[in-house]
Amino acid sequence: MSNAHDMLFSTLADPTRRAIFERLCREGEQTVGALTARSGVSQPAVSKHLGVLKKARLVRDRHEGRQTHYSAQLKALAPLIDWTSQMTGFWEKRFDDLENLLKRMDQ
Repeated sequence: MSNAHDMLFSTLADPTRRAIFERLCREGEQTVGALTARSGVSQPAVSKHLGVLKKARLVRDRHEGRQTHYSAQLKALAPLIDWTSQMTGFWEKRFDDLENLLKRMDQ
């Protein structure tokens, strides 16, 4: 697995970062203040998590005056989607093989 994959998985492994990312996906662009208001963590902590999300290219920032607006970058999930598809195929084949073995054993 590449470093980009590792960064994506480790970034989303943190529940607070995942919650921030999910919120940006569902609700669209938001400021740090708006994200902090309902996150249950401090503004510096939210800013730090946003920095990690930005480094992993999961969010993008846009400056408007003194405010910074963050938005989710769904294209960054492509490696995760690809990996999930590969694993789905892998496990489906294993389960099909197991089902066939069990049918043969029942005969």
